[in-house]
Amino acid sequence: MTTVPGVGAVHHVAYTVPDLDQAVAFFTDALGAQLAYRTGPVEDAAGLWMLRQLGVHRSAVAHIAMLRLGPVTNVELFEYASPDQRRVYPRNSDWGGHHLALGTEDLDASLAHLTAYDGVVALGEPQTVAEGPIAGVRFIYLRTPFGLHLELSEIPERLPFHDETPVRLYDPPRAAS
Repeated sequence: MTTVPGVGAVHHVAYTVPDLDQAVAFFTDALGAQLAYRTGPVEDAAGLWMLRQLGVHRSAVAHIAMLRLGPVTNVELFEYASPDQRRVYPRNSDWGGHHLALGTEDLDASLAHLTAYDGVVALGEPQTVAEGPIAGVRFIYLRTPFGLHLELSEIPERLPFHDETPVRLYDPPRAAS
């Protein structure tokens, strides 16, 4: 197996949001994240740093927040102002599409908690995977007030793919027990 020298794990995931205050409030209030820090503005009006280092317009300005979500996940949130900014989230099927999946021991309680927040919308009804490597997993997708897709996943202790490989996926609810 080939690994990247020095890399042991994912340090953080990052999302660009339309309103940093709203997103930080949602992550801390609805999801229980802890705000580690906020910084910004990050900009380089005189040079090409933003283009070269972040791949955004040279005049872009970013405000950033870093949060701790649960025992092992860091989430970085960006709010950009940029002259060439596209103001739509990619769909899950689009290149660059994304969502944040949260493991839960009680999908129904988690769903009720999150949909109690103004602007959180469940996309359909909870589903149970009937066959295949993850048969038995219950899940539902939600959309936050600022357009980020979330997934709630309730995962049985034993999955069919466990019979095929020794690889086990990290399971936050069980890891916390």
